[in-house]
Amino acid sequence: MTGTSAALTPPADAIPPVRHPDAPAPGELLGSHYEYCFGCGGGQSHGLHLEARAGEGVTVTAEFTVTPDHQGAPGLAHGGVLATALDETLGSLNWLLRVIAVTGRLETDFVRPVPVGTVLHLQAAVTAVRGRKIFSTAVGRIGGPDGPVAVRAEALFIEVKVDHFIDNGRPEEIQAAMSDPDQVRRARAFEVNP
Repeated sequence: MTGTSAALTPPADAIPPVRHPDAPAPGELLGSHYEYCFGCGGGQSHGLHLEARAGEGVTVTAEFTVTPDHQGAPGLAHGGVLATALDETLGSLNWLLRVIAVTGRLETDFVRPVPVGTVLHLQAAVTAVRGRKIFSTAVGRIGGPDGPVAVRAEALFIEVKVDHFIDNGRPEEIQAAMSDPDQVRRARAFEVNP
């Protein structure tokens, strides 16, 4: 990244991330954290429908196909949609740590255009942890997992309590998510959000 802010540089006393013992196994599809999430939920007809898989250590891979609904310039993905894909992939990392976290800062570099119809292959990793701060990076490639880099990002996530969502979300959605009898879906609904 060029011009990365100091806020995204892990401090000297940061520690390497530790994958939670109950985290999904490498290769396992993580699934949607919330049905109505624009990034990964199936309940959003024009959403990204991004699918993330657990990797080794504290890494994930993900894919999404750029559709005509995701255009900015004619025939090309909107930069905000690409930033959303990076944010969603980076947020998925927190499920491997088994923490609830929100995006504190996201810096994105747009390296090359991403045409409609392209499958964007994303890879993300947590690089360090210090207290409630989680430092991570991601890259998105076109033409395959080893193809040319189209976008990349660095992020800072902040661990929060579920009260963050209860105090700030719309009550009807919060209640619906908290009433889900599936304990994993209930926990994942509050996994990551701004």
